[in-house]
Amino acid sequence: QVQLVESGGGSVNTGGSLTLSCEASGFTGYSDYVMGWFRQIPGKEREGVASIERDGSTTYADSVKGRFAISREKRNIVHLRMNSLQQEDTAVYYCVADLSRGGSWYFNLRGLAAADFAYWGQGTQVTVSS
Repeated sequence: QVQLVESGGGSVNTGGSLTLSCEASGFTGYSDYVMGWFRQIPGKEREGVASIERDGSTTYADSVKGRFAISREKRNIVHLRMNSLQQEDTAVYYCVADLSRGGSWYFNLRGLAAADFAYWGQGTQVTVSS
């Protein structure tokens, strides 16, 4: 069973930075897994933020391009560096994972959809205030 544990959430002022981290356990055999991040504001649907394949190829939501950077350390650890944070970035951030579809082309073509990820962490709160 795949389990994801997030860390690094917290509060920051507008324009500040935070780094989220996620460690996965339970990845099986030699299968490639894509990992990523979603976020959710109360009352709204979950929004894909970024994903990263094992080969390091990435996909980003338009709303975070140029401000957020996803990176992968080893097979099962992913980081999300968030710069120039704005109040609209306030949300619960979830680490996600699933078997790779063969590359970032899949999500670059389709976008980041919650239904494409079977495994979810518990979430970590990020609050950006003025």
